Amino acid sequence: MPSPLAWLHSLHHCCRRPVLLSIILGALSGLCVIVQAGLLAHLIHSAVIERAARESLQVFFAALIVIIVLRALLAWGREVCGQRGSSLVRRFVRRRILEQLDALGPVALRQKQTAPLASSILERVEALHSYFAQYLPQKTLALIIPLMIILTAFSFSWAVGLIFLVTAPLIPLFMVMIGRGAESLSQKNFQILSRMSAHFLDTLHGLTTLKLFQRSADEAERIAASSESYRKGTMAVLRLAFLSSAILEFLTSVAIAMTAVFLGLSYLDFLDFGLYGQELTLRTGLFLLLLAPDLYLPLRELGSHFHARAEALGAAVELSDLLAEKPAEQVCPGTAQLPPDQPLALELRHVRHRFAGRDSLALDDLCLEVKAGEWLAVVGASGAGKTTLLNLLLGFLPLQQGEIRVNGQHLAELDLEGWRRRIAWVPQQPQLFFGRLAENIALEDPAMSMEKITRAAEQARLLEPAGQLPRGLAGPVGEEGNLLSGGQARRVALARA
Repeated sequence: MPSPLAWLHSLHHCCRRPVLLSIILGALSGLCVIVQAGLLAHLIHSAVIERAARESLQVFFAALIVIIVLRALLAWGREVCGQRGSSLVRRFVRRRILEQLDALGPVALRQKQTAPLASSILERVEALHSYFAQYLPQKTLALIIPLMIILTAFSFSWAVGLIFLVTAPLIPLFMVMIGRGAESLSQKNFQILSRMSAHFLDTLHGLTTLKLFQRSADEAERIAASSESYRKGTMAVLRLAFLSSAILEFLTSVAIAMTAVFLGLSYLDFLDFGLYGQELTLRTGLFLLLLAPDLYLPLRELGSHFHARAEALGAAVELSDLLAEKPAEQVCPGTAQLPPDQPLALELRHVRHRFAGRDSLALDDLCLEVKAGEWLAVVGASGAGKTTLLNLLLGFLPLQQGEIRVNGQHLAELDLEGWRRRIAWVPQQPQLFFGRLAENIALEDPAMSMEKITRAAEQARLLEPAGQLPRGLAGPVGEEGNLLSGGQARRVALARA
């Protein structure tokens, strides 16, 4: 299984073009910074030292305005490209998660908690946003823009260029040292959030039971304790973020101060080196001093975005684990299709099934024959294997031993989707989806005619209860069918079948 960082790198192909465009726009913005500093230094030198006329400086003022507007447009373009790249990655990951959940099947999903899965699809995927939108382009720009400014500074003063070259690497060094601690804290905080989400969802589902047994107050205290633990974890991450920002600001201030001290002492004739024998004018000194903050700005931005990397790595741990989980072997890997009008007959021969981690067999030497058109009720005590039998027939579990034949054909030879289309399924707890009642009945075929939907509703004796809704079959069922009674929900499932 790949490491979280390797898994994040595997997603780069989704956003390569927007990220590359963001880097190009950022590099152009860096060039604009150098030009802007040169224009400002020239304007101030010309106005203060050379006493130039206002009319002679109008062209430079116009150029300065154009550069400022251009920088704003480039920053907007970078933001749009970053959002686009992040959106592509998050959409890809969510699609992969849904495909993985579909491949795992309902039996495997029943063993997972709903809250952590929802958290993975929502919070953890959203945690990837800043990494791809901001950190990934900034990682390259933090090398390109400082290098451009250092080379520019060396062309005017090797001493200032040397100050830039020595102090610039200190910021990424401290950033990495602090970021490693933030990565561990972010991962731990995600785990706390998963447990809290699962606990809170279980409490909501069992709120009626807790009230009846007078345990709601105790459960509220447990939720408060869980929330307090998450709050402390969040504050620990924020403390580390503020600490790293303070350190980066301190290092940046010291580096700029060193540049200012060198230039000041050179103006006072205490230093006479570092300028290739040239005179230090106000234009040159101001230009170098204006470059200093912009040299460290990309590095500081990378430092602030480094926490996005730590957050993304924390999210990648659970996302990569979920996507690396191997789905069970499909029961029907074949391609054979059953004739659409042929009645179905089932035959099971010496079927055995054992779940992992259990000593006893869920099904032990089961032999069964169901003729076409025959009605059969499978009864037994809890744990006798009724659900296991249905899951084997539906293809949700692999057949470990024995044979299952449909009209004399091995079930393994049939196309899985084609076989499931021949089966009607009414579960014990029907799953209704937000939307209209008619849409839930026509779940298999959204293009189903209203006449066919009405006929199915009549056969399930659903029209009379449906008439109690304001809009009948066109009325909403609510979230998870909360606008219907339990009996109405089961009749919807029966009409759907």
